[in-house]
Amino acid sequence: MKKILLSSIIIIIGIIFIGRLSYLQIFSFSPNQVLEDPAIKAVYDYPERGYIYDRNGKLLVGNDPAYDVMVIPREVKPLDTLEFCNLLGVEKEAFIKKLKKARVYSPRLPSVLVPQLSKEDYARLQEKMRHYQGFYIQKRSLRYYDTNSAANVLGYISEVNERDLAKNPYYKQGELTGRSGVEKVYEAILRGRKGVQYIQKDRFNKVIGPYKEGILDTLPEQGKEIHITIDKVLQEYGERLMNGKRGGIVAIEPSTGEILSMISGPTYDPSLLVGRKRSKNYSKLHYDSIAKPLFDRSISAESSPGSPFKTLNALIALQEGVITPSSKVKCNNGFYVGRVKRGCHCGGGIRNMNTGIYKSCNAYFADTFRRIYNKFETTDEGMDVWEKHMRSFGLGDYLGSDLHTGRRGRIPNTAFYDRWYGNNRWAASTIISNAIGQGEVAATPVQLANMTAAIANRGHYYTPHLLKKVAGKDITNPIFVKPKHTTIDKKHFDPVVQGMAEVYKRGTAHRVQIPGIEIAGKTGTVENFTIIDSVRTQLTDHSVFIAFAPVDKPKIAIAVYIENGYYGGRYAGHIASLMIEKYLKGKITRKDLETRMLEKTLEHEYAKPYSGETFKINEYVW
Repeated sequence: MKKILLSSIIIIIGIIFIGRLSYLQIFSFSPNQVLEDPAIKAVYDYPERGYIYDRNGKLLVGNDPAYDVMVIPREVKPLDTLEFCNLLGVEKEAFIKKLKKARVYSPRLPSVLVPQLSKEDYARLQEKMRHYQGFYIQKRSLRYYDTNSAANVLGYISEVNERDLAKNPYYKQGELTGRSGVEKVYEAILRGRKGVQYIQKDRFNKVIGPYKEGILDTLPEQGKEIHITIDKVLQEYGERLMNGKRGGIVAIEPSTGEILSMISGPTYDPSLLVGRKRSKNYSKLHYDSIAKPLFDRSISAESSPGSPFKTLNALIALQEGVITPSSKVKCNNGFYVGRVKRGCHCGGGIRNMNTGIYKSCNAYFADTFRRIYNKFETTDEGMDVWEKHMRSFGLGDYLGSDLHTGRRGRIPNTAFYDRWYGNNRWAASTIISNAIGQGEVAATPVQLANMTAAIANRGHYYTPHLLKKVAGKDITNPIFVKPKHTTIDKKHFDPVVQGMAEVYKRGTAHRVQIPGIEIAGKTGTVENFTIIDSVRTQLTDHSVFIAFAPVDKPKIAIAVYIENGYYGGRYAGHIASLMIEKYLKGKITRKDLETRMLEKTLEHEYAKPYSGETFKINEYVW
């Protein structure tokens, strides 16, 4: 009996050991464990990155074949460095520096030595690489752009850095990742998944076949194609209109929140940030501190919104019951704050809401603003109510969209003014500039477009976004399809919309009507100040315009902001009307206007001293 028990124990222990060894050899190998073995080499197979199409299925971004020169430092044998560098087209110092970096990263793992060779360079090199041990050429793909527009939307890809490697173990040194725009936000969808083949070598460093008959090998997974909401034709047209101008244009489909165009001027050709010249080109763009082509003005430029902001003050006043559409105010070519008269360009006279909007009367909206605050016992209470209404339109904070970056804008609150003026030391008259969209309020072009979409929808908006389809299937992200309601009742929007429609018919934008299209809009002329030699100095005004069309069933809401563009109906108004006509009709009937906007530039304004400072101002001015 004892012999049987002892034999059983020995057999059981043996089975356990055999089972554990089998598990370790067959099932428990991880890639990292495998690569610790110097006899094992990993060869990665990189999939093509997913294509990017516009809302109508037109190609924006595809792929071109490219090749990287790879190095495994421990396998490098003595070589003629100068000859090899001449062959690769790199400087000797750069070659040595990269080789050292690769050795620090890992002597056994491959690193990129020279990235992104062209097809021509590859054809020249492939036969000669066999003479240089430790080096080989690996195929991958580079981005190809079927447009010279939308660089700020699409973004670019670049080599991962140390921070990327520390953050995400998926990446290896020399690999590429989305760095901005759609490429960054949807990196996990677009990149796919790389495949890997583990190769076993003998003690003479010769390949003897796949490791463990390839049971650990994986196939690459193609990156998924995506469709974004941008209209390629409209985006390209808008960028042409922005030639020689600085500012932003954002167009949104009000019924969905889909961004139709998102333009920043000046911009750059996205193909500049592809290939071996990417780093050099990026440096030129980055260090252009005058035009700032890498600064996405469409989502990051926080400026005073100007007169378009009057529409929201009208809505708040209606909601709070302090005015009706027929409430009247007398304009004496301005209004008084204490004994100081503030100007108005509407011509003076009796104004109600309709005339106040389409003539853009400062006096009417200053009085309206006061009435909002006078309803409440304290200024603080009035400020809190006003702020809540404003924020319900998506102002003063991030919109929560899939845009890769952006700014909050600014809707000031009680604490803001208490810090600035002191507790109980300010009133509605102190901050009266907010009545006409100057002073302390600030908004980005995308926020202005979203605000316009909310008015077009009569009280709600959808989060502005760029993603439309993934792998041919419509997205159902609840963030994008659930409407966000403002604090203003629907019934109050009609009189404001009527006033905005009159802006085109007989108001400040009557010269930019589009035949056959009913438009509601609002011009804005933003005063532009800066400090020069300690003196507050006025520069050329900014031109602002918001609009939506058609009035009854809006298909497009747009905001245009042109730096130093004079008054709202000039550059911004004209550009907005051309964009609307292009989108709704597919063609332009007013060829003379189109020619002027395409050819006229504002370079003479930007050449003036201190014109580059215009985005640092408008914070605390009338």
